[in-house]
Amino acid sequence: MTEFSVDTQDRVATLTISFPKAKNAIASEGWTTLQGIFEDLTRDESVRCVVVTGDGDDFCSGAYVGPGRGEGPQPHGLESMRRVGNCCNTLFNMPKPTIARVDGVAAGAGMNLALACDFVLASDRSRFSEIFARRGLNIDFGGSFILPRIVGMQKAKELVMLADVIDAAYADELGLVNRVVPQSELDDLVADFAGRLADGPPVALAASKKLLNQSFTSTLDQALESEGFAQTMQFATDDMKEAGAAFIEKRDPKFTGR
Repeated sequence: MTEFSVDTQDRVATLTISFPKAKNAIASEGWTTLQGIFEDLTRDESVRCVVVTGDGDDFCSGAYVGPGRGEGPQPHGLESMRRVGNCCNTLFNMPKPTIARVDGVAAGAGMNLALACDFVLASDRSRFSEIFARRGLNIDFGGSFILPRIVGMQKAKELVMLADVIDAAYADELGLVNRVVPQSELDDLVADFAGRLADGPPVALAASKKLLNQSFTSTLDQALESEGFAQTMQFATDDMKEAGAAFIEKRDPKFTGR
């Protein structure tokens, strides 16, 4: 079944989903494991950016529905779906920057797993699909919340209800991805984004991420108050002092998250 591995280098943790023969699908219990990994990475102070990717030629085809899925005791359907939901919530609200490195298939919950990340960087051979309707199911992994916020309601309904497979170029046109590059350039692009994010001010980035995530449920007055409160807290941080010193000394700042 699905395995997960984490490799951390230069403050960037790369989480790889591995079940290549099923296009890195995730079985029911795997969502709880994945959530736990996200929680561990959130607590790990040595990690400043998280990259999520798939093993081999694909990103993730969503929930595993193949042979062996029904073996052994199975959770109640709602409990199984709550595992998926809890995993999504943990990823979406992680205070650290997250990047989906998408190559090949990103379908169903796998597509929404990518969209729950802060950045989606894709190869030109990537394919995306909200495939649920083809399986007689409604959308999950937060897709009903995230997708309309990215592409608008009408396009979201088209992607979900028709369940078409779209290529990387169209995904880029819709705004589903941040960048599309040839497969040979994908790792360099991810490394560039991840390195820049890892070098950034952790407290400020976490605050900005939270402010942006709640933008569609906040009034302007609430947003302004939240911005002011968060920035006031940052006035006293070492990182802001370091930013000021670096500006005067004409050098790159070295942020510590303190």
